[in-house]
Amino acid sequence: MNDNHITKDEGLQGNEKIEEAIAALQKELTDEMLAHTLTVIRRRMKAKGQLILAVDAPGGDGKLNVQAVKTDDGKNWWAAFTSFEEELKGGGSVMSTFLTDVEQLFHSAIATDEIEGIIINPWNRTLMLNKQLLKIVLGV
Repeated sequence: MNDNHITKDEGLQGNEKIEEAIAALQKELTDEMLAHTLTVIRRRMKAKGQLILAVDAPGGDGKLNVQAVKTDDGKNWWAAFTSFEEELKGGGSVMSTFLTDVEQLFHSAIATDEIEGIIINPWNRTLMLNKQLLKIVLGV
């Protein structure tokens, strides 16, 4: 049996296309490359792709809370990862995570007032999707 089975979760297969599109966008910051990257994300969403979502341990209410990353401007963003390898690039902090459906995650982010959007791979090959970009991916 392959020891890498955990990194090859079925819902994450194909997410390397997102990583490649983000890397290309970082090299060439143009509207065309942004449109291409959003299209790649939309295709993964339509294929029922998943992202890894970082969560905080349940509080007194017993609910899991999505972990937020605070940017220098003081705004909060949810952190999501395309692979377990990307998640581990964050250094020492061990996080609780779970796999989540891309489409469901994007809808939840749009409906959550306390955040600006979602940062995909906040440690490497980073893409910040504000609510307007999330709506574009969703087609709403």
